Amino acid sequence: MSKKCRVAVAQYDIGFFNHFDEFAAKLENWFQQAYQQNAELLVFPEYGSMELASLLGEAVYCDLHQQLYAMQNLYQDYQACYPELAKRYNTIVLASSFPVQLPDSTFRNRANLFGPEGLIGFQDKLMMTRFENEQWIITAGDEIKVFNTDIGKIGINICYDSEFPLFAQQQVSAGADLLLVPSCTDGWSGFHRVRIGCQARALENQCYVLHSPTIGNASWSPAVDCNTGKASIYTPVDRGFPNNGILAQLENDHAKWLSADIDLTELAHIRQQGQVLNHRDWHKQYHAKLAV
Repeated sequence: MSKKCRVAVAQYDIGFFNHFDEFAAKLENWFQQAYQQNAELLVFPEYGSMELASLLGEAVYCDLHQQLYAMQNLYQDYQACYPELAKRYNTIVLASSFPVQLPDSTFRNRANLFGPEGLIGFQDKLMMTRFENEQWIITAGDEIKVFNTDIGKIGINICYDSEFPLFAQQQVSAGADLLLVPSCTDGWSGFHRVRIGCQARALENQCYVLHSPTIGNASWSPAVDCNTGKASIYTPVDRGFPNNGILAQLENDHAKWLSADIDLTELAHIRQQGQVLNHRDWHKQYHAKLAV
């Protein structure tokens, strides 16, 4: 029996707001558009939440560190928007990641997954970029998670995480058939690093990978001033799937949803009967020993 699902991946622009209600209206508009496309799973990008820093005044949003502390006052309202909309539109949604301050005063780049019943769980970014480590002082998480949903089991690789195969492999070994990759990259080289990582993860694990980037320029923000990428949905490269492993990809720089139908039962089929069996054969690579 086929288990099909319609997914929507955001190619998301960083806005500038004078009032929180403007952000809330923007977010609801995105949900409405996805609902019109019959999407059951929505994926927003990494650090899309940083547009909220525009509400804090120029002295704060121009300062990399002040903005992190000040944004904590917006987190509760920001976080409340998503489950309300997920319930209203009966969908599962990965919210744009947010720099959350922990009780020990460190910050984590956290992506929350919501369903119609509320928070399903969160994934903290596991591998930090040089910018996060050296300039922004965002701390890495240390737990790899898999989430049970009505659609299926989901893993989240936040941007740079997608370039490290053992994260995704552990999630797929734990049952994930869908990997969600929210990203925020300032140039085409960064986007392509994530893209290549996403395609490699789809190939190795014979799974779907949904890649949502930020786009556009926000010159007022030292954190997300330049944003480059294309929303994309990647697949295994095998019978019944695209020959290049790309199910869908936006080809322009407009802020919009990329939507497509995926079939999770097809993954199980090719993992058993495919031209190649990457998922099954993963462990075999450890048998060879380096000859020196």
